[in-house]
Amino acid sequence: MAFPTLFDALKLHLKARSLTYADVAQRLAVSEATVKRIFSTRDCSMARFAELCDVVQVDIAELARSTPRASRLLNQLSWQQEEVLTRDDRLFLVAVCALNQMMPADMVAAYRIEMPECISLLMQLERLGILELHPNNRIRLNVTRTFAWLPNGPIMRRVAAMADDYFDHRFDGVGEFMRIINVRVSDAAALAMVARMEQLAREYSEQHAADATLPLDERPVLSVCLAVRHWRPAFFRKLLRESAEN
Repeated sequence: MAFPTLFDALKLHLKARSLTYADVAQRLAVSEATVKRIFSTRDCSMARFAELCDVVQVDIAELARSTPRASRLLNQLSWQQEEVLTRDDRLFLVAVCALNQMMPADMVAAYRIEMPECISLLMQLERLGILELHPNNRIRLNVTRTFAWLPNGPIMRRVAAMADDYFDHRFDGVGEFMRIINVRVSDAAALAMVARMEQLAREYSEQHAADATLPLDERPVLSVCLAVRHWRPAFFRKLLRESAEN
């Protein structure tokens, strides 16, 4: 198949979602060189082109009649949008499921929620601008690959309030890990550590996208907490001399 206009539109969708050829290659389980060749020659099979469309969550018919607007894709929600989610547990649940690339049928199968209510909640999320609901209950997310909740926003505050529930666990299962390391390092070293953690977060997000085509039971929920801050336990702080409070 060789339709240059469609490939140009597809490249715009990739750019709007901050996806690189390497990201696409990982998602399709092919080499980056293969993806580059497809876009340079603007030629591939219809089946492969359909897979490329799946990566950017757009169907071929939609691709032919529209181009993406990067401004519509969200890096973050507003404070007010996050507050709407935190006020309704079921709306928040469906939002997280959609961000985890679960289909409505998967949500209904996994949680005590019926399809009419699920669709109604998805329509509320559509009005918030988080996603678009298409025929056959197909969901298209309106968020970038680097989407994140607001720092200290309504969502993160609610998550922080559940810290006891999160950490009340042995962290000794398959794929589980926790270490608390207290160090004294320079500001430059601390910034370098944060940069490495940001890279890890990006890789985690990319793997989430790459595994989206697997059956739901082959990609169980995994929650990762990454945090760096200047901190001493409260009982340490009580013992500090005023001259040592840095």
